[in-house]
Amino acid sequence: MIKDMVAGLSNIFGGRSSTYEDELIQARQQAVNEMQQRAMQLGANAVVGVDIDYEVLGADNGMLMVTASGTAVVIQ
Repeated sequence: MIKDMVAGLSNIFGGRSSTYEDELIQARQQAVNEMQQRAMQLGANAVVGVDIDYEVLGADNGMLMVTASGTAVVIQ
């Protein structure tokens, strides 16, 4: 709740909300890590064509979904 209030103040007075930026960075890293783990389970050693998407969900836009997709490949 406090993060939302601080972010709201940043929106009013301008500037960037470092708390939301930190949340985005963490969510993106988690999505990329999960994609890498799944590629390794398939026997791949690299992922190419990576696309990262962000989506705001919920009735009050209170949730953030980050998805990472790509093609698992074996590089020799």
